[in-house]
Amino acid sequence: MGVLYESSSSTRLTIISTLPSAGLGALLSILLFRQDLSVISIIGIILLIGIVKKNGIMIVDFAIRAGAGTGSRAVRSDQAGVPAPLPTDHDDHACGFVRALPLAFGTGPGSELRVPLGVAIVGGLVISQVLTLFTQPVVYLAFDRLTRHPPPSSDHATGLEFMAKEVEFETAVRKIGQSN
Repeated sequence: MGVLYESSSSTRLTIISTLPSAGLGALLSILLFRQDLSVISIIGIILLIGIVKKNGIMIVDFAIRAGAGTGSRAVRSDQAGVPAPLPTDHDDHACGFVRALPLAFGTGPGSELRVPLGVAIVGGLVISQVLTLFTQPVVYLAFDRLTRHPPPSSDHATGLEFMAKEVEFETAVRKIGQSN
């Protein structure tokens, strides 16, 4: 993933930041529906992590493509003139949610195996969708601000030039203070 986005850590950490909300949602839904944390529910959590990670990759990929021409990784979608990535993200979550509903609320022979799987997937998708919309942009922008550097131009003074100007300013202030 780092090679794909030409980044070693910030992109990976941004995508991985979506996973705790999925795990939290799955565990909370298992507790809420009084299901056991069995091997089957753990398989559901693993499936959920794959879905949520893929959606995180899609959102980060959109943000990188939208900010490619501006020099910044962070660009609002309405400023870039492209549609927001949320419909695709919502579609994937909604599809997984609808496909897992029969598992979560199914009855009949073998339902004791399928219900924990469906509950983990449905609960994790709901909580991760809500929390990811808030957490992933915050993490993404935080890494963008950490890695952003001002472009070199003739307007920017180097560190030594800035220090020399600061010393000149301080000596001028001292001379004015001594003359009064």
